[in-house]
Amino acid sequence: MVDSTVVLAGQTLAYTFYTSVIILLMLWFGIKVTSKGKSTKVKPGVFYAFVIFLTVLGVSLHIVTLNTIPWTSLDVNMKNIVPDRTFEITVEDHEFKLPSKTLRMEVGEIVMFSAESKDLTYGFGLFRKDNTMVMQMQVVPGHRNDILWKFEEPGVYTIRSTEYSGPNGIGEKGRDVLIMRDAVVVVEKL
Repeated sequence: MVDSTVVLAGQTLAYTFYTSVIILLMLWFGIKVTSKGKSTKVKPGVFYAFVIFLTVLGVSLHIVTLNTIPWTSLDVNMKNIVPDRTFEITVEDHEFKLPSKTLRMEVGEIVMFSAESKDLTYGFGLFRKDNTMVMQMQVVPGHRNDILWKFEEPGVYTIRSTEYSGPNGIGEKGRDVLIMRDAVVVVEKL
């Protein structure tokens, strides 16, 4: 799978271009309809040509970037994929309960994180050492909350709740109780 930072950089570039074109079109249209003189009207053919161009560009951009999102195929085919490892995680009373202190796996394994909330809506997110997010899902009580992931390189990750679950999620003296540092360890294949 492509690293999410690469996906983010590519999508940032593509969508910045797309929104810039839209802003320029709106600016051009605004200037044309508010200026005085002979050419104050925007010809309908020109206007609709730009609208069609933006529609085609926007739809194309979404189709192209759909295949760059690394976890799409795992999500779409989840019912047909047998994970190499499954970690059952419970969240209750503003606390993650893991099957072991550290969740260990090897590079290349497909891992299922299956989280269950016993009381509130929480988030389950994995974060790198530099605090950038690898992935996340919402953990809703009364529902199955699964996410498949394939790690392509070794690393140590922190688990964090990515949803606000009330003031008790912050804990005493501002200490965030819904953060488990270095809880996921991915190692090279043995």
